[in-house]
Amino acid sequence: MDPEAPDQPGEEIQKFGMFKGVFVPTLLTILGVIMYLRTGWVVGNVGLLGAWAIILIAFAITTTTALSMSSIVSNIRIGAGGAYSIISRSMGLEIGGSIGVPLYLSLALSVALYIFGFRAGLQFLYPDLPSLAIDLAVFALLFVIVFLSTDVAFRIQYVILVIIVGSLISVFAAFPPAPPPYDFVAAPPDISFWVVFAVFFPAATGIMAGANMSGELKDPRSAIPRGTLLAIAVSGAIYLALAWWLAASASPEELVGDYTFLISGSRWTSAVLAGLLAATFSSALNSLVGASRILHAMGKHAITPRSSWFAARSTSGIPRHALLVTGGVVLASLMLRDLNIIAPLITMFFLITYGMINIVILIEQNLQLVSFRPLFRIPRAVPLIGTVGCIFAMFIINPVFSLVALFSIAVLYYVLMYRHLTGGTPYGDVRSSLFVALAEWAAKKSMAFPRAQEKAWRPHLLIPILAPAELRGMSEFVRDITYPSGSVRILGISIGRERPRLERGLPSLSREFEEDGIYTKWTVMDTGTFADGVISSIQALKDSFFAPNIIFLRLPGDRRWDGDLGTIADRAGENQMGVLLYAPHPAAGLGRRRRINLWIAGQCLERPGGLNLPNCDLAILTAYKLAINWEAEIRILAPVRDPVRASEVRENLADLVEQTRIPVREIVVRELPFSGALADAPPADLEIFSLPPDPDFDRVRKTIATTRTSCLFCRDSDLESALI
Repeated sequence: MDPEAPDQPGEEIQKFGMFKGVFVPTLLTILGVIMYLRTGWVVGNVGLLGAWAIILIAFAITTTTALSMSSIVSNIRIGAGGAYSIISRSMGLEIGGSIGVPLYLSLALSVALYIFGFRAGLQFLYPDLPSLAIDLAVFALLFVIVFLSTDVAFRIQYVILVIIVGSLISVFAAFPPAPPPYDFVAAPPDISFWVVFAVFFPAATGIMAGANMSGELKDPRSAIPRGTLLAIAVSGAIYLALAWWLAASASPEELVGDYTFLISGSRWTSAVLAGLLAATFSSALNSLVGASRILHAMGKHAITPRSSWFAARSTSGIPRHALLVTGGVVLASLMLRDLNIIAPLITMFFLITYGMINIVILIEQNLQLVSFRPLFRIPRAVPLIGTVGCIFAMFIINPVFSLVALFSIAVLYYVLMYRHLTGGTPYGDVRSSLFVALAEWAAKKSMAFPRAQEKAWRPHLLIPILAPAELRGMSEFVRDITYPSGSVRILGISIGRERPRLERGLPSLSREFEEDGIYTKWTVMDTGTFADGVISSIQALKDSFFAPNIIFLRLPGDRRWDGDLGTIADRAGENQMGVLLYAPHPAAGLGRRRRINLWIAGQCLERPGGLNLPNCDLAILTAYKLAINWEAEIRILAPVRDPVRASEVRENLADLVEQTRIPVREIVVRELPFSGALADAPPADLEIFSLPPDPDFDRVRKTIATTRTSCLFCRDSDLESALI
C-alpha cells in the first residue's frame, strides 16, 4: 500500500470545504466548556486587563502555531492525519509516530472529558439522573453518528453552532454592559497570574480540529490555513468581549465564587445552558472524529500493530476499524470515572504537538532548501515565538507533567527507531537535510583550520580493490583499525568489464561496515590501470570533507603488481596520506588476536624531541587501536647492533611509552641485526613495522616468511602524532 495515496480503489470519500470541514469544527472546539464555566473566574481573579492579557497571550501562542501550520501546509501535499501527517512528512515517521501516538490518546481521552462535562451540565437541570447512564448514552450517540457518516456529524455541528450563537446572544442581550469600575482593572493579590493562565490556556487549544480532517478536505492546502486562522480570530474576539461583559456585570467576588455566572446572568438561562451542552457535545464529536483519523493515518504508515487493518476504510470512506478501536479506548476511559489526574498530561501532549509544528517550520526556514517553497510565507520570528510560547506554557501549567510527557515521547521515539520503519513518504523528510547542513557547517569550519590537526586525527581509510572478495576476507581487520570513530571509503577499480560485479557486491560490504557503526561510502572508478585509478582518487578526494588520510593496500602475491604498489605509496605520501600495507600470512592469518609485536627501529630509538616521530607515529597509533579493539597486549621490540646502546635504547623506549600513553606489556631490546631479531622474536598474532620511503617488496615477503606471522607495514603522512 502506498502510504501517501489519498484513498483506496473503490472508496468514495466525502470531501469537505473550508467552512464545513475546518472553520466550524475548529471554532466549536475552542468555544468550549472553559468559555462557559471559567472565563468569569479568570476575570474575577485577575481583573479585566489581566484577563485580556491572559486571553491575548494564550491566543498568540496558538495563532503563531496556526501560522506555522499554514505555511507548512501550503508547501506540501498533506496526507491524512493532520498534525501527525505534517510532522511525519517533515521530520520522519519516528518523530511523527512518537508524537502521533500520544496525540491520538489525548484526543481519545478528551472525548471522555467532554462527555463528563456534558453530564455535569445536564445534571445541573436534572440532578437525579445517574452519571454512568448519561455517560454511556452520550457516548453511544456520538459513536453512532460518527460511525454512520462523517457528513452527518458535520451537519449536526451546524445545529450546535446555532445553539452556541444563541447562547452568546442571550449573554450579551442581558443588559447593555457599563464600563468596568476602575478598581476592577487591577488583579487581586491572593492568586498568581500564571496559575490563572494555566487554568484558561486549554480553552485556546483545539486549533487542530479542522487539520485532523486533512484527508477528507477538498483542498487542504487552502482550507486549513483559512479556516483555522478565521476560527482563531472569531473565537479570540468572542473571549475578549465576554471578559468585558463579565467585568461590567458582576463583582470580582461574584465571579470567583460562582462558576455558572455566565448562565445565571444571561437573558435566557436555558439558552446558555443549551450552549454549554452543545459545546461539550461538539468538542467530543470533533475529538472522536479526529482521533480515529490520526489512528487510520498511523496505520497507513505502519506505525501501529496490524497496520493494514487500521488503514482500511469502508466503501463510504470512513475508517471504521480505527473508529472501533478509538471507541474502545473512550469506553475504557469512561469506566475510570475520573480523568482529572491525567487531564494535565493531555494538555501537555497537545502543546508538544504545537511546539513541534513550530520547530518544523523553523528548521525548514533556516535550512533554506529549494524544496521549501510555501505559498504562505511567515517571518522567522513567528515559529520562534510559537516554540518558546509552547514550552513556556507547558512548564507554567505543570512542570511535572511536562517532563513526564517529554519522557513518554522520547521512549516512543526510540521504540519506533528500533523497529526501523520503512513505510515512509516517497519524498523523504528534512532530517537528512538537517544533518547535511550541520555537516556542511562543520566542514567549512574544519577546512578553515590548518590542515595538520594531529589532536583531531582519526583513521579514514581509502581501500582500493579489484573485486569484492578482496575486502570481504579482511573486513574484520579493517573494522578493528577504524572502529569507533574512523571511516571507510571503498574504491572499486574497474578495468575492463568489472563494473557490474563491483556495483553488485560493494553495497553489501558497505552495509556490513555501517552495521558495525563505521561510516562507509563506496564508489567505482573506470580506469586503464590499477595505479592510475587509485592515484586519481587520491588527488580528487584530497580536500573533501572526511578526506581519506590513509590508503589501505594488501600485498599481492603476484610480483607484477609491485610497481603499481610502489607508485601508489609514493603518490599517497606526496598528498599527505599515510599508507598501511597489509601482508597476511596465508596459513596463520591473525591467530587469536591477543598479541601484537610493535617493531621500533631507526631514529625512533632516540629520545623523542618534538611532536612527531620519524615514521613511527602511524605504526604506534594503529597498534593502539588494534590493542583496544582486540583487548590484546602490545610488545615493543627493538633490534640494536651495538650492545653498549642496549640500556640507553631501553630507557628511550620506556620514555616513549610514557609519552605515547599506550598499554605496553613489555619492551624487548635484542642485541642482534634486524634479520636475526625477526627470527628470534616472541610469537604474536600480528607484527607491525614502519614502511620505509622506498620499500623493497621482496624484503617484505621475506619478513612474513621469517616471522611466520601476518604483518602490517605503516608509513606516516606527517599529519598524525602519537605524542599528542
